[in-house]
Amino acid sequence: MKINKLLVANRGEIALRVMRTAREMGIKTVAIYSEADRNALHVRYADEAVCVGPAPSAQSYLRGDAIIEVCRKLGVDAIHPGYGFLSENANFARQVQEAGLIFIGPSPESIEVMGSKLAAKAAVSGYNIPMVPGTPDAIDDREEAKVISAKIGYPILIKASAGGGGKGMRVVEKEADFDEQMDRAVSEAISSFGDGSVFIEKYVTSPRHVEIQVLGDQHGNIIHLFERECSVQRRHQKVVEEAPSAILTPEIREAMGQAAVDVARACGYYGAGTVEFIVDANLNFYFLEMNTRLQVEHPVSELITGVDLVEQMIYIAEGKELTIKQEDLKIKGHAVEVRVYAEDPANNFLPDVGTLETYVRPQGNGVRVDDGFEQGMAIPIYYDPMIAKLITYGNDRAAAIQKMIRAIDEYQITGVQTTLPFCKFVMEHDAFRSGQFDTGFVANYFTPDVLKTEADPQEIELAAVLAAYLLNTQKPNAATVQSVTAPSKSRWRERRLG
Repeated sequence: MKINKLLVANRGEIALRVMRTAREMGIKTVAIYSEADRNALHVRYADEAVCVGPAPSAQSYLRGDAIIEVCRKLGVDAIHPGYGFLSENANFARQVQEAGLIFIGPSPESIEVMGSKLAAKAAVSGYNIPMVPGTPDAIDDREEAKVISAKIGYPILIKASAGGGGKGMRVVEKEADFDEQMDRAVSEAISSFGDGSVFIEKYVTSPRHVEIQVLGDQHGNIIHLFERECSVQRRHQKVVEEAPSAILTPEIREAMGQAAVDVARACGYYGAGTVEFIVDANLNFYFLEMNTRLQVEHPVSELITGVDLVEQMIYIAEGKELTIKQEDLKIKGHAVEVRVYAEDPANNFLPDVGTLETYVRPQGNGVRVDDGFEQGMAIPIYYDPMIAKLITYGNDRAAAIQKMIRAIDEYQITGVQTTLPFCKFVMEHDAFRSGQFDTGFVANYFTPDVLKTEADPQEIELAAVLAAYLLNTQKPNAATVQSVTAPSKSRWRERRLG
């Protein structure tokens, strides 16, 4: 079925990202928005836009019934869920299909299977896919679980079956800590996911997080688009991603790609999806989970392969066969992405919402900015504080990193603290540049003090205003002017960052 009108059940940069490809394909677009997003860029970009409720997402972006009703009224053919919100909600995908609409994503059954880590393990058990040693089922006998943990060897990891983002996850260093950490994991799993099921895995020390992008059609064809390295994280959330990984050999890349294809095949997957692996210090890889949606970091895969993943998702949803063969795909160049959050990296990455008083994007060859904001707009407190994704592309890894440093320097944002200084710190760090890092990068190398030497645009502006005032009123000598306009270390900045 040809899609003529598409509703994007999301907001911000991903809504714009999907709409741009849809427009290139000649497809009309419909935006939904909450009252907080009335003036958002994705609302202005779409051909039509409808308010679906108040600011809180539970009353707007998560209202599947209201979204489907909008589709009925406006003659929409299909819904693209983006990522987050309803993108991995099997019930919503089923309701969309039952309403006679096309869900641009996998089947509800695939979402259900891969939404449970235990069900996913069971589904892929028939394939030769490396798995982290652990329990195959949810724990219902603590004493038996302790025996299994002793056999596996501490440290072990207690994980929520329905978990994600580090929630419902506890590292247990020794048996004496088992009960306490188990109670915490179960409690957090219930509060976060409404499901207290947990299981045990061997805790892989110094792990790297490497994922494989897959595409499958509704005719049984599945391909992979190589890997993404996503090991630089804070609070178990990715901040920096790149493609390809700096450590994989061609042989390991091929083995991981085949494993990812088998995972997708195990659940009859179609659409775009990501199979996540952890890689140990010896480059052994283990299946972690599958994300049944488009990933935030998908642009780096697009840049090294030349494939528009959103375009492919739409073609697949229309029932078309993949025209791309595995042998057609080659890695060309290197891409790096940083997530620009309205967070203060000098204050434990706490959100720092406010108004974008200055907002100027970097430009130039090899620089891509996916965002949903412009100067003067406020960062809403109701949603994820990501402002933009900044992506650079070069002929090799070193070139992509240098482009990223240049782009970060040219990105002008005032009014809120952002993660840009942290991202520059990562780009310039020897561990990152050498490729010898893991998911402990932030814990091992980053402290807020390392950012205090960075120039702050607001501080520079304040110093300039103060200098002008003193020149006009007190006519200070040259030494005084120099001390005001070019302080070696600002006490104001120390107080603000302390």
